[in-house]
Amino acid sequence: MTVRELDAAGIAEPALREAYTHCRRLNARHGKTYFLATRLLPVERRPAVHALYGFARWADDIVDSLDAGVPAHRRAADLARLHERLERGLRDGSSTEPVVLALADTARRYAIDHAHFGDFMASMRSDLEVTDYPTYDDLCGYMHGSAAVIGLQMLPVLGSVVPREEAAPHAAALGVAFQLTNFLRDVGEDLDRGRVYLPADLLSAHGVDRELLLWSRRTGGRDPRITAAFEAFADLTRGVYREAAPGVAMLEPVSRPCIRTAFVLYGGILDAVADDGYAVLHRRAVVPRRRRAAVAADGLARLTAARVRARAVRRTAVSTEPAAASVAPAQSAAPTRCVATHPAHRAVAAQPLHKEVM
Repeated sequence: MTVRELDAAGIAEPALREAYTHCRRLNARHGKTYFLATRLLPVERRPAVHALYGFARWADDIVDSLDAGVPAHRRAADLARLHERLERGLRDGSSTEPVVLALADTARRYAIDHAHFGDFMASMRSDLEVTDYPTYDDLCGYMHGSAAVIGLQMLPVLGSVVPREEAAPHAAALGVAFQLTNFLRDVGEDLDRGRVYLPADLLSAHGVDRELLLWSRRTGGRDPRITAAFEAFADLTRGVYREAAPGVAMLEPVSRPCIRTAFVLYGGILDAVADDGYAVLHRRAVVPRRRRAAVAADGLARLTAARVRARAVRRTAVSTEPAAASVAPAQSAAPTRCVATHPAHRAVAAQPLHKEVM
């Protein structure tokens, strides 16, 4: 499958092919949900998604290593070195580091705003110093670089049927929704790293603080205040999914099955967390394999239908229209800093998550 993807994307240079292949391995090993969804993209667009994910994964691994032998100053130096390679690669289009080489090539092919990568690195650096967030607004500042820009990076690869600036807020919201889901699912692991991403104001509204979380993580004890706080965070996250949902229909039809699949599977993590009684301090909630297979099968059916429609449109265009005029690429939209607030999503949190993306 890798050779087919690279050939379809027109990636011929051997070092570049190996760089993209390396990124694909990272995606397959670490991002099972993303990798499954990526398989539903047109084959020629998959290498770009692997490159974007591979770079984000590499930076995240530097920051989140639990290896006690890697002190904070070493992680900071490794991250700074990665940033230098990134800037050089984006400027020159070349790098001896495979992940950077693939990323630079993807940024060039899809005219991705380089500022998105700088914002991402800024949030990665903050993870080396910041261990909690007093308010949701504070968390939004972090998530702009760590999550919203991921959606904005992906948008040129996916393509849209509306001006890019119209689709951009929804793409950013989806990146944030995915990360909020991760924060809830991984709250115990993050606590082990000394971090609490759930905002302190939301926790304190339910009588929860870091010490109570640590007690629960250490002893396995349950407390209804923690459950209530986690449930409130899940409700907030569902609201952000609602901000993202209209964006699926704004994408090119052949890209929609991929993003819809990721949307449903990641939203399903929230359902799995709830079904497990919000016991995320003690074990990781997972979407059942049968559910994952059913969603993937539905995505494949939708992709097949989209491809049939696309071929029919192309045949009609060829037979009835003169040569198409060139279309200027959309300008990169200004990124949204954050896409949700506590009150804005209370009223809609109880509604079904997946209705808007059917």
